[in-house]
Amino acid sequence: MLEEVRTWLRSAIFNALFFSSTALLTLVGAPLLPFLSAHAVRVYARMWMRLVHMLLRGIVGLEVEIRGADRIPKGSVIFASKHQSALDTLVFHLVRTDVVYGLKRELAYLPIFSWYLARAGNIFLDRGGAAKALKSLLRGAKEAVARGCSIVIFPEGTRTPPGAPPDYKAGVAALYAALGVPVVPVALDTGRFWPRRSFVKRPGRAVVEFLDPIAPGLPRERFMAELERRIEERQRLLEAEALRGRSRDAAGRVIAAVPGDEAR
Repeated sequence: MLEEVRTWLRSAIFNALFFSSTALLTLVGAPLLPFLSAHAVRVYARMWMRLVHMLLRGIVGLEVEIRGADRIPKGSVIFASKHQSALDTLVFHLVRTDVVYGLKRELAYLPIFSWYLARAGNIFLDRGGAAKALKSLLRGAKEAVARGCSIVIFPEGTRTPPGAPPDYKAGVAALYAALGVPVVPVALDTGRFWPRRSFVKRPGRAVVEFLDPIAPGLPRERFMAELERRIEERQRLLEAEALRGRSRDAAGRVIAAVPGDEAR
């Protein structure tokens, strides 16, 4: 009981500092936005994310271990990631600053923060149904890849709790076919520590693991089957590892970018 109270208090302190520091950095950088390149905005986002990770380590006792960053090919790729937590969106810029996201159109109406999202080159999806949203994603992704950027997509479309049955949508296959770049599957167990829509963040060591890339050119059905197999097999191993207890001195935290992180 006492430990739960401590966890709640640490979470409260972290949440307060997370939102206040985010607001402060958003306001401080806003006057400079018209003069910054998309790459410079993403570097600024990386600085903010490093601050968030520092707060997580220092207050909550939560560290994020990055595995397999050396498997990421140079040049544009599609990161096809499992999605369990808001924490997932605070990882990719630590590895590569060339990444952009497909975002709900509603995020374009957030005061000031949306300016950063747009300036960084992210893709706002059209409303009006799945077909219209997919069309806008494909259009924006092609433009991003032409600029040398990489795309982050969550193939299940939304956050799912650990252990939930997989539900991979066809949008990732459409991107794979249209862009002709490698797909890097990503497995993780962040939801055990920063659960979906949860006030409480729990101490421990979360893992985000980049798996071997899938080369372009596979038929749609084979690609979807291979993507799901690779991610879900690794998910089961990560969950079993977390249940056994993960060493807190494991190596793997990202402190610098990987090859291929050139300015774009």
